[in-house]
Amino acid sequence: MNKVLLGLMLGAILGAIDGMTAWFTPEARAEIAGIVIGSTLKGLIAGILIGVFARKVQSLALGIAFGLAVGLLISKNVALGILAVCTCQTGNTFHSSAGERGSIEVSGN
Repeated sequence: MNKVLLGLMLGAILGAIDGMTAWFTPEARAEIAGIVIGSTLKGLIAGILIGVFARKVQSLALGIAFGLAVGLLISKNVALGILAVCTCQTGNTFHSSAGERGSIEVSGN
């Protein structure tokens, strides 16, 4: 199978699953559709980038390292963008630790 197509499919599937986990946060349930769509798009972008890299470089170790780096960069940038929007709308203070534990903690003011 084409590596870019594989990356695209896996990115979409894993992104959608990632977005659906927002259901477990009661405050996010009202926005679940947007979260799932955003996570799916994030997965698609990461999947395409990783698939193109895997096609060019024939090293499993470099592919894994690149995939981790792309995932971290995309997640951190998306988290920071969401935090800016959410902080303005809700007045809550958000602590981003996406690079450390893969989560965002929320605390009220």
